[in-house]
Amino acid sequence: MAIIPNNHLTTNFEDKLKIGKYSFKSRLIVGTGKYPDFITMQKAIELSGAEIITVAIRRIDFEQKENMLSFIDQDKYTLLPNTAGCFTAEDAISTIRLSRELAIFKTDLVKLEVIGDPKTLYPDNEELLKAAKVLVNEGFTVMPYIIDDPIVAKKLEDIGCPVVMPLASPIGSGLGIRNPYNLKIIKETVSIPVIVDAGVGTASDAAKTMELGVDGILMNTAIAGATDPLNMALAMNYAVKAGRLAFLSGRIPMKLYASASSQMEGIVF
Repeated sequence: MAIIPNNHLTTNFEDKLKIGKYSFKSRLIVGTGKYPDFITMQKAIELSGAEIITVAIRRIDFEQKENMLSFIDQDKYTLLPNTAGCFTAEDAISTIRLSRELAIFKTDLVKLEVIGDPKTLYPDNEELLKAAKVLVNEGFTVMPYIIDDPIVAKKLEDIGCPVVMPLASPIGSGLGIRNPYNLKIIKETVSIPVIVDAGVGTASDAAKTMELGVDGILMNTAIAGATDPLNMALAMNYAVKAGRLAFLSGRIPMKLYASASSQMEGIVF
């Protein structure tokens, strides 16, 4: 087995994920829903290596003495409140404003979701753009969940969003990347980071997604819904790093026919 010098690994993994004024070493963002219990959630988050943890504001039971926030160390992780379950711009805006009033979250980072269809959970582009404009003007660092649409991505960049988050496939579907070409077009269309949100099912999906050159991945169900969430969290940790490193390394071009690994010149018999 080849031994890779520590300084080589350090060099490659120092390319940080930058979202507005914030900077993170990990390119994996994980959610907090669907776990069998809070202890499993806590351990999975740690094994994932993630630094940003997204939390659905509407699913936190603030009346309970011990809720999911009790199991997340906010000195170690950055909490990302999200508007899961919102179907209008007004609803999403009021939910985000509530997160500010609660003073639980220590940054102005917010994940904006405005769902247009309860079956597919696809975003409503019109309502999303409306909400994003208001929230950006109010000083929030808005991370919008979108269809893999380059036009919408560009409009959100123009509004002032520091990142866009197109889906790979529907939320919780585990289908992996359905349209890698649109993701590549989005990367070419905007100058801000592109974080794939939703649809990743297993570690190979995560690695392939990162190999496209996207800047990060957000996932929840793939880890929380796995038979063994802890091992899957660790697998995703490795997969995101491997995919990023492979992208930075530059893969060989694909060829229809074989190409000898060893040169023919200099062969003496």
